[in-house]
Amino acid sequence: SGSSAAAPLPEEDCMKLNPSFLGIALSSLLAIDLWASKRLGVCAGEGSAWGSARPLMKVIEVSGHGIPWLLGTFYGLCQSDSSAAREVLLNLLFALLLDLVLVAAVKGLVKRRRPTHNKMDMFVTISVDRYSFPSGHATRAALVCRFILHHLVLAVPLRVLVVLWALIVGISRIMLGRHNVTDVLFGLLLGYALYSVVEYCWLSPLSAPALFALW
Repeated sequence: SGSSAAAPLPEEDCMKLNPSFLGIALSSLLAIDLWASKRLGVCAGEGSAWGSARPLMKVIEVSGHGIPWLLGTFYGLCQSDSSAAREVLLNLLFALLLDLVLVAAVKGLVKRRRPTHNKMDMFVTISVDRYSFPSGHATRAALVCRFILHHLVLAVPLRVLVVLWALIVGISRIMLGRHNVTDVLFGLLLGYALYSVVEYCWLSPLSAPALFALW
């Protein structure tokens, strides 16, 4: 009847009808992220707006891949005859391995799928690479960039090139459609912070004599 009071909504229905400000903000951010990532994925396929630049983007992709960096660092470590160089290279190897483990753990925890416009034709992938967050290439690029700038004496133009390389690797992930914008931004921040962990845990003949005895 018209005089009877309306029954109150269950608490969970009230929450759905009155979402929190944080929930709205996160949903809006996710929508913007997906929209911007799709718009910027101009090299995601041969028929994309910048499809002709896709081969170049894939070369940049390989330059930030973990396998070339691991093999190159290990080879340099084996060939080096300087104790100072071996110390730097051993810590770079430690940093690269730590990066792989951390990124794989976060990807497995978050389990964010790659953008729908991505083509799964990446260079040497593993099972966890089907996930998108964070970008391992971006994390590695930021980590290696900080490492090189702190431990190699380079002229200013070369230092600028190293920074540009790290940024281009991150941008290429979005252009190829491999990652969303937030995947790359978080990856760059994570790699930047990860270097501080490496510096704090720096391996030396005093802190890790067993490792240096192998070389």
